[in-house]
This record gives sequence, C-alpha cells and structure tokens, in this order.
Amino acid sequence: MTNLNEIDPRTATAAWLQAFEAALSQTDADAAAALFLPDGHWRDLVSFTWHILTMNGTTEITAALQRTLPTTRPGNFRIAPNRVAPRLVTRAGTPTIEALFAFETATGHASGVLRLVADADGRLAAWVLLTALDEIKHHEERIGPRVSTGQAYSREFGGPNWLDYRRKAMAYEDHDPAAIVIGGGQAGLGIAASLGQLGIDTLVIDRHERIGDAWRKRYHSLTLHNEVHINHLPYMPFPPNTPVFIPKDKLANWFESYADAMELYVWTGTELKHGTFDETTGRWEVSLRRHDGSERTLRPRHLIFATGVSAIPIRPDAPGLDDFAGTVMHSGQYATGHAWNGRKVLVMGTGNSGHDVAHDLHASGAAVTMIQRSTTLIVSLEQAQKVYDMYKEGPTLADCDLLATAVPYKVLVQGYQVSAAASQAADKTLLDGLAARGFRLDNGPPDETGFQMKYLRRGGGYYFNVGCSDLIVDGKIGLLQYNDIERFVPQGVRMKDGRVIEAELLVAATGYKNQQDVVRLYLGDEIADRIGPVWGFDEGGEECNMWRRTAQPGLWFTAGGLPHVRIYSKYLALQIKAIEEGLLPATIAMAPHVGADRELQSI
Repeated sequence: MTNLNEIDPRTATAAWLQAFEAALSQTDADAAAALFLPDGHWRDLVSFTWHILTMNGTTEITAALQRTLPTTRPGNFRIAPNRVAPRLVTRAGTPTIEALFAFETATGHASGVLRLVADADGRLAAWVLLTALDEIKHHEERIGPRVSTGQAYSREFGGPNWLDYRRKAMAYEDHDPAAIVIGGGQAGLGIAASLGQLGIDTLVIDRHERIGDAWRKRYHSLTLHNEVHINHLPYMPFPPNTPVFIPKDKLANWFESYADAMELYVWTGTELKHGTFDETTGRWEVSLRRHDGSERTLRPRHLIFATGVSAIPIRPDAPGLDDFAGTVMHSGQYATGHAWNGRKVLVMGTGNSGHDVAHDLHASGAAVTMIQRSTTLIVSLEQAQKVYDMYKEGPTLADCDLLATAVPYKVLVQGYQVSAAASQAADKTLLDGLAARGFRLDNGPPDETGFQMKYLRRGGGYYFNVGCSDLIVDGKIGLLQYNDIERFVPQGVRMKDGRVIEAELLVAATGYKNQQDVVRLYLGDEIADRIGPVWGFDEGGEECNMWRRTAQPGLWFTAGGLPHVRIYSKYLALQIKAIEEGLLPATIAMAPHVGADRELQSI
C-alpha cells in the first residue's frame, strides 16, 4: 500500500505533469485519461472547453480531450512559481498530494490544481484536475504594467479632464455599451469591474437611488454571517480595519467606493422595462426607465443578469391570508421593529432572514411567534465558518480561490458531508434544545451535506445562529408549525385545534423566485423556456446557466456571495472578451449539461 507521507510532493507532481504533457503533445487522449483514477474528475474553467464544465470518469475525460486538443494545443506544464508549493493535505476526508501548476494554450496563459492519490495498484493517479484560463494572449487585463498612464487627459489645459471624459462616456449619447449588467449589488459590480479591466464597455443599471442600497435598505441589524477574509471583491480587498463580520451599511458604502475607484459606469434609479434579441444583428434592444421618468433604448451585444437569488419576492399562498386584518410585508421590505413594541407579530419562514427579523422584532419589544413551513438547518456561527478553513491554511487569497474551485460536484458532496457531520456534533446541545421545542431540523437533505449545499442547490433553507435559536429554546420566541394552521383569520391565524393566535403583523420570509422567472418577466416566455432554470446543479454538477454561455446568445447570469463574485467574474468576463475578439462564437451547439456525450464548443 502506497504511503503518501513517504513521497516527495514536488517530485510526484513534476512526474505526473510531465507524463500528462507528453500524452497531450501526441494528441493521445487515451494516454492522458489513463493518468486519472477510473472515477477521477477534470473540471475546466474555460481553458480547454470555453465552458465551465466537469468531466467525471475516464470516458468523459477522454471524449473531452479528443474534442479540444486539436485547437487548444496545451503545453509548458510546470509547477507554478511563486505559489504555494506541492504538499500533502486532506480534502473531503481523503489524503492527497495537492499542487498548483501553470501551463499555456494556443489562446492564453492558464493555471491549474492537481490532486494525486494512489490507485488500486499503488500508482499515483489524478483524483482531481482543475484547469483554468488566467488571461487571453494579447488581451490581458489592464492592471499593473498595462494600466493606463492617464496621458490622454493629463494637463490638457483648457480642454476636458478625466471627469469630463468619464461623464461623456457614461451618458451613452453617441454609442451603445457592449454589455449591460442588470443589478448593482456585489455580482453586478464584480462582473463590471472584470469586464472593464478587459476593455469591455459595460453599463450597470440598478433600480435603487444609490449604489449599495440593495444592502443599505435592508433590515437595521443586518450583518454578514461569514468572515471578511473570504469576502473581498475583485482587485480591491477590504481595508485591514474592516470588521470580521461586516455591517450592512459599511458594506453598502464600500460598494459605492468600489464603483468609483474601479471607474464603473453605473446608472442608478434605472429599471429594465423589457428586452428583445435581434438574431440578425446579434444585439439586444433594451428599454430602460430612468429615475426622472424618461426612457432610453440601448443596444448591447451582451445582457448580464446580476439580480442574484433575491430578485422577485414570493408572497405566500396561505389560506385566508387576504382576510388577515393586520399588516403583511415581505422580509425584503422589513427595516426595523420599533413600531411593533408591545404588539403581537408572526414571522413566516425559518431561514436566515426569518430568524434575523424575528430576533430584531423580539429585541424591539414585540411578542414574536415564528411559523415553520419545512425543516431547517441550524448551525452555529462559529461552525458555519469551518467550511472556509482552507483560507486559514496559509496560502494567498488567489491560491485559496483556485484551490476552492478545484472541487467537482461529487467531491464537494463528500467534503460537505464530513464538515456537516462535524458541525452537527459540535452543535448538539443547541440542536437538542430546538428539537425539544418542536423545531424540525435537517442537515442538508437528501445526503446530509450541510448548509452550503442547501445554498448552492436552492439558495436558502438554513440559519446561522447568532442568538435567535437560543431565544426559541428558552421560549422567548414562540413557534408554530404551518401544517398545524387551518387558515388566517382577521385577528391572526386559527389553528386546526381551534385556537386563534393573534397578530397585528405578518412578515413573510418566504424567499424569492428563480432568475428564470426574472427573465420571463422582462424578456418573455420564449427566452425563459429556452434557457431553463438558473442556479442549482445541473446533471453535470455545475450551477445551471451560471457564469457561462446559455442557450440564448448574449444572455449571461452571475450571482452568489462575495466569494463567488470574486472567483467567477473573471471567467465570465473572459468568455465575453473572447466573443468580442472573434475567438469564440456567441452560440453553443447544445446546452452544456445534457449528458456525458455533450458537445463542447472549443477554439
């Protein structure tokens, strides 16, 4: 049996890369695939396939290499200089030699991650391979030595200055942007910054009055639930004095500063009315309503929805709700609970927003009862940070981001099962207390994969306990099960046992519709049906329609938390840049999730 502790990680990595490159140079896909475990994984971020795709098992790996090698022409594989050295680690409960490497293709410079384990014969084989495009040759990001000198508007006495040029460009009076981003939250700002550094003229529109209002206008006590060191945006990390858990107003103000520093073009107070795509010209015709009531029509080649998983609120379809005499609001409208001091309120929904709203109302003096509709995963704030432990191992943020993307779906499931079990054991006292109160718990069904997979699959269904769970355990916040409710009545809810629970307010923390529904609203049924669901995993183990070409030319999606934005904005931007430069067609032969024999469009 092979003992990985007795193997030099650098030597093993170099040997594998050498064998892999030799096979690729001969266009021998079978020989290259033979270097993997039979059930090994290859995830590619636009370097070979120009998609975000995972190939599972040697059959899929062989087929993908056969299709892509003639045009990709990869080579110069080497252990990445100036990055974390090859090392022995444990990932998803599996000891593995992990290494970062660099390589080139006909189109660009790229990076990758290799994880080696011993196969049944004791031979070191690839368990996981990640390949990721860093930049397109001759079209690199305008940063560092390639940054603008500013000479175009420096010391032009009597003429326009930098601000004049900026205002003129952002007015779009004599030209159209190449891309329009719908939504000015973290996802919209992140992709706009990434496109801007590649020279893609990009306009962000947001319905709010100020950049950051999507956070600024949320409930008064809102603070991020994950730590600052994983939440940096592309190009600009948070200042070193930023709190570990960032308050929503500080985050909103940072977004405003970020947009200014990154020289993003943003129209606030602007809403999308509708859009149509012209197949002949390859452009969208987008109608926008401005803050002053005026309307503008622009014709970009790319339309990027960055409205996230919180776009159209879902109003609960509860029996008798229209008869309820009290106030009904969605949690997205909730700001503060002071007006409800001494009054009885109901909060429907037991995810993060529901718990935080209930907690805030209780702290404001309201008598709060929560309504649980389905099982909910509860995890302590401390345990919730454990899924990001890789970021505390020592490598740079850029290295950790690359390592974090090198986790194909099946490995992701395995890893989250390990971490979810550990968190559940650590939180046992809290969870037992909740169960005793009748709170219905889960740990990430159907495979016990914890909160992170619930987020990636459905965008919610969990709560990071910052105190509300303790209030439920102590009986200070009441709990009802939705299935025990007969109907709403004017004074509150009538239970199936005849009791009436009085309330003057119902806050519906009932989530938001899928981005496909957003597309249906603004672009119509035909396009919405063509693209299918957005977010959640497809059968290939990738997020549906996220950060990659869709079945609708020129239509893109970005969403997720700040780590998703920082990592994936670059890969989305690189695809758009490749299309703009004629390196990549805007259409795909078929959706990239239709099975093991799916077609790949490569260059």
